[in-house]
Order: sequence, then structure tokens, then C-alpha cells
Amino acid sequence: MRRYRSPLRQHDRRPMAPRPAMDNRLVPVDHYENFPVASLLCPPRLRPAIEAIYAFARTADDIADEGDASPADRLASLAAYRDDLSAVASRRPASGCWPDVFVPLAAVIERQRLPIELLAALLDAFKQDVTTTRYADRASLLDYCRRSANPVGRLLLHLYGIGSADSLARSDAICTALQLANFWQDLGRDTSRGRLYVPEADCRRHAVEPADLLAGRDGANVRALVGDVVGWSRGLMRFGAPLVHTIPGRAGWELRFVVQGGLRILDRIDRMNGATLHERPKLGWADAAPIIWRALRMSRSGVGTGRPERLA
Repeated sequence: MRRYRSPLRQHDRRPMAPRPAMDNRLVPVDHYENFPVASLLCPPRLRPAIEAIYAFARTADDIADEGDASPADRLASLAAYRDDLSAVASRRPASGCWPDVFVPLAAVIERQRLPIELLAALLDAFKQDVTTTRYADRASLLDYCRRSANPVGRLLLHLYGIGSADSLARSDAICTALQLANFWQDLGRDTSRGRLYVPEADCRRHAVEPADLLAGRDGANVRALVGDVVGWSRGLMRFGAPLVHTIPGRAGWELRFVVQGGLRILDRIDRMNGATLHERPKLGWADAAPIIWRALRMSRSGVGTGRPERLA
């Protein structure tokens, strides 16, 4: 899956915890975040909660996506993981298979009254990722993002005590846009593994056969298709951008950098004419200055006008 990955920075390598039904392998994995992970800009009082949420999501993501376990084993492990979530949510002991996840998460759930349904929605998406490799249209892909990405933003808003309908909608737009940006950034990587996140309806509209994408066959129509979905993602990000003025203090500034980093990677895909089937765009130190400059210049009236395609 591509949920917790940002174009901004890479997480350090660290071994996965042992899991049932997966031969207790230790798999070093590179991780990217699409939400703050206890950075210097995060309020210290919320760092343990954010770390606990991230560990929960990251580990479940690994169960669904990393290593060479069979789909049946992955689903069995995710079911056991969900049982542990239900246990700690009910103040019962977890299985002990993932103590680094559920011991701190149990404390955060009780202290912060985390909405369990948002954590469970993430697990629904991880389960779907084991069984689904194609999406018929944008509505079905947005539904996936609604469970795979948007709960993270809503959990963070919960920690900040923000729950207005407008803030939730803009958070959903940002999280979905980050998810989509990573799909288009990783188009070649995903298709090489038999996964296609570009909606089949968009492929038909641009006269592109999904089989051609999965086979790595590029062309003018493929480039136009990528440009189209990049524009869709940019519209979502711009709609969500005013949320940076709602999040208080340093966290609002961190969100500015996340938003501008997402827009920057979309710009980079455009500059390479949508050629992500064979080349993965990256951001580096040279991108830091323009990202910071644009983050500083984000005004209340300069972004977020209009409403993009409805989030499913």
C-alpha cells in the first residue's frame, strides 16, 4: 500500500515485529510518511499519541504489503491484528504478538479517547489491498482512500480538538491528494507488481489499455492520462490547503510543508511529462527552498477556492 508516504522525507529502516502466520520474518522496509511523525514541529504533548497511531498504521501496512507471505497468511495476520485492536479498545489484554504497537496504543486510546472506528477503517483498507489490484472508476478509488488515508488526518484533527465539517472535508481532501500523488509517483513500481491504481474509466477515456500499463508500455496517451489524474489530485490538494490556517501553532506550519511538498511532487510529474511509468520522480534538498517559500506565502484567500470532485 502507499498510505503513509510523503514526497517530503523517508523514514529510517527498522525491522518489522514478528507476526503470526508469517514465519516471524524480520523485513527491513523503507517508509515514507504522509503525516507528521513526532517531528520538531509537533507539540511535545501529542508526540506519543502520533507515534502510537503511526506505529499501528505502519505495522498493519507492512502485514498487508511487505515480505512474501501468501494472501491467506496476510489476511489471517490482519484478522489477528484487528482482534488485538478490539481487545485494547475494550480494555482487555492484547495477544502479545505486537507489544510495541498495542501497549502504547492502549494508553493513547484511553487518554485521548481515539475514535476506534477510524483505526478500524485503516484495517479495512489494508485488507482490501491484499485482494484488490484494480479500480473501476474514481469513486471506487476515492472510497479506498476514504479508508486508507483519510482516517489519519481525522485522527490528527481529533488530537487537536478540531471537528467542524469544513475542517474534516479539507483534511480528507489533503490526505486523499497525498495518497493519489504517491500512486502517480509510483506508477511504474506498482504496475510492475501487478497493481493499477489509475481508474479503468480514466484509462478508457484516454484510450489506454490497462494491460499496456501493466506491461510498461508508455506513449502519448499514457502521458495524457497521467497528466489528467495529476490535475485531479492537485485540485483536491488546493481545496484542502486552507486547513493550514485552522491547525494551531507549529503543527499548522508542518501541514503547510506537507501540502506544498505534495504539490511540488505533482509539479515534478508534470515537468517530466507524466513519464512515471519508467521513472520515479523524487524531491531532494534543491526542492526545500521553494517548498518553504510557498509554505510561507500561503494566504487564506490564495488557495482552496471552489470545490473539487466530491469525495466519496
